Amino acid sequence: MNKISIIIPIFNEVDAIHRLLLHIENSISKTINFEIIFVDGGSDDGSQKEVEKHQNAILISSEKGRSKQFNAGAKIATGNVLYFLHCDSFPPEDFDLHIVEQIEKGNKAGCFRMKFDDEHPVLLVFQWFTRINHISCRGGDQSLFIETALFNEIGCYDENYLIYEDNEIIKRLYQKKQFVVIPKYIITSARRYLKNGVWKLQYHFMVIHLKRRLGYSVDNMIVYYRKYVK
Repeated sequence: MNKISIIIPIFNEVDAIHRLLLHIENSISKTINFEIIFVDGGSDDGSQKEVEKHQNAILISSEKGRSKQFNAGAKIATGNVLYFLHCDSFPPEDFDLHIVEQIEKGNKAGCFRMKFDDEHPVLLVFQWFTRINHISCRGGDQSLFIETALFNEIGCYDENYLIYEDNEIIKRLYQKKQFVVIPKYIITSARRYLKNGVWKLQYHFMVIHLKRRLGYSVDNMIVYYRKYVK
């Protein structure tokens, strides 16, 4: 029998937690076993207390960093399917059914198409490309489902990556030819684009992608990110 473990890393997300949990409650089919695991990276804004208000949510702590938090959640997960979700991304209705449908077809990993919660014309162009099943069109805001056995087989998230962790693990999945894009839409926040400037932030992301392709060190990528991305 299938069970989905929804793993959500948090760091000072007190205002987003209740909204996300309410969304999950209203959009999940409730016909498949599931658990929700929040992994706190040391919040000091009351995020832990907000999670504890919800009986269906499990709260654990780990070192800060999405790769470390995702791995910590995966270690205690009891599902045969892991679903890694950012706190400001909202999956489509019956997302659990769509994921299990792919698992039963033999597609052991994948994501959803993505839409931003803002209609800036440039963001509309960016989000259109998420329908294409190619590594260059992937990102963590699209979420990631993966069969637990495959996750363990490929060695989990690489904890050396404090940024770019989603792209790194997805690259390994593409290399194993284990990735599908579900034609349903997850809605994600555009707050970082609006804060940094849409064109400016996309430019910095492109530079980071290029650095990765050219073989720059993880530390070099992190220094660049911390200098230019707010």
